[in-house]
Amino acid sequence: MTPGSTADDGTATATAGLEISQWKYLTAEARAHEMHVVLTVRVDGTGAAAGATGTAAGGRDGADGAPRAAPLLAEVLVVDCSSSMTWPPEKFRAARQAAAAAIGMLPTGTPFAVVQGTETAAMAYPPTEGMPAASEGHRRRADLALHGLVAAGGTCIGAWLDLARRLLAARDAPIGHVLLLTDGRNQHDELLPLDDVLDACEGRFVCDAWGIGDGWDARELLKITRRLHGGVGAVREESALPAEYEKLTARLLTKSLPELAIDVTPVPGTAVRYLKQVFPTETDLEPAEPTAPGGPYRYTTRAWGDETRRYHLCLAADPAGRPRREDLQLAVVSLALPGAARGVTLPPPQPCVVHWTEDPALSRHTDTQVAHFQLFGQLGQAVAAAADAYRRGDRDRAEQHLGHGVRLAHTVGAARPLADFARLVEIVDAATGQVRLRPDLAPIDFEHLITASSHSTYGPGADDDTGPAAPADRPGPAAPARPGTPAARPGVADRPGGPPGPAGTGTGAPAGGGGTATVPCPACGARAPVTGRFCPRCGHRFQERP
Repeated sequence: MTPGSTADDGTATATAGLEISQWKYLTAEARAHEMHVVLTVRVDGTGAAAGATGTAAGGRDGADGAPRAAPLLAEVLVVDCSSSMTWPPEKFRAARQAAAAAIGMLPTGTPFAVVQGTETAAMAYPPTEGMPAASEGHRRRADLALHGLVAAGGTCIGAWLDLARRLLAARDAPIGHVLLLTDGRNQHDELLPLDDVLDACEGRFVCDAWGIGDGWDARELLKITRRLHGGVGAVREESALPAEYEKLTARLLTKSLPELAIDVTPVPGTAVRYLKQVFPTETDLEPAEPTAPGGPYRYTTRAWGDETRRYHLCLAADPAGRPRREDLQLAVVSLALPGAARGVTLPPPQPCVVHWTEDPALSRHTDTQVAHFQLFGQLGQAVAAAADAYRRGDRDRAEQHLGHGVRLAHTVGAARPLADFARLVEIVDAATGQVRLRPDLAPIDFEHLITASSHSTYGPGADDDTGPAAPADRPGPAAPARPGTPAARPGVADRPGGPPGPAGTGTGAPAGGGGTATVPCPACGARAPVTGRFCPRCGHRFQERP
């Protein structure tokens, strides 16, 4: 059955894919033994793209005249109505227009509500708690309610999310989504602590958060979206917000798979340190503990369409008493459909392996995908450190951190982050991180940079879309180099930066491989460093070379 085809019972059948990228060689002499792995999870053929333009039977038809199926979505729009939204007037006008634009795109039958956020949370539409099904009448009345909103009060984001949680819990839709907009900081946290609310909301719905104006806190919004599996966005010009909401809603309506679980089953002697999403945005994932001894740690991911996401898995291993010079399984990774979900063909499980070695020529390398996302993590840390230094009035230190961030962005070959940095600094030499702080920058510029740096890139075309719910890139990735080394060139390693070899044994090219001479393995054909003694794909021992 092909992806996106229909089974005999009429159920659309999608296909999920799982690829593992790792550099399997670890030195047996080190004190700390961590295996880092990048999991690439791809879903194809959900058939959800049609939901972005049409509605359920009986509603508005698509452009081709055929009725379209509504996505399994319930939507809550949270509009900041604090006093600061009144100036400039264009800000509040854009917020109301953006919410109305998003509602206008909802397919007929989609439950929705609008929350008015101040130091409390109140219903803007409908007037009482509830989520009516989208229709021409409800859209029109919601538009009138939005344009009648008044901005007056403070900011308690915890109260806003708590009301959204109650609304979505009453509807119990397969995919619950909150689109939150604010121009300020969470100044009334004592009224309903945000951390407590996030504990109650986690796993209940997905939340995307947007900043507007010049008073919002990027790290506060990132805390929300990383816990609630969403993304952060921001606009510099108020007038751009309605179009951004339309793009985000269009992408949201392609989501038709509510949940997909990643199961990690470690072998005895192996511990799971963490699994986190690193592409297209960073998301925290907390596992469900195994229900039986030796069972898997289950990490549930939410709201999938046809897209690719990447995850960083860290395993702790102990070489004591383990054989050398052969592949050993550390864990098995598999995909699962939680609950009663169906209609997705799942891939076979993939092993994560280790090959303990005393050869430093092998153990010193890092998988290209792992290195890429580790560098992106360092980039975000550099931006945050620069923002903190600037707030303290230490412009020199801020400039140093931004220079470090520019060098990292150059190393990973990410054009979009470099353009974002250029708003704050004059880039003299990106390769070395030589920059000059612009004299006219404002504190809000750092919030925009923190927001932008939370969206990772990977592969050609990855810089094309910057929205928080953007679908992942499709083209094959390019292999990044280590700082200060040339980028990997085609032909240097077997499949540079690409998926692993047949058994998931870790054939990702070593970071910084540019210029390294390679030879083919006589057993499997994979190319390996000429200095290595073992094949990185099959573990075959090479004959001694001069």
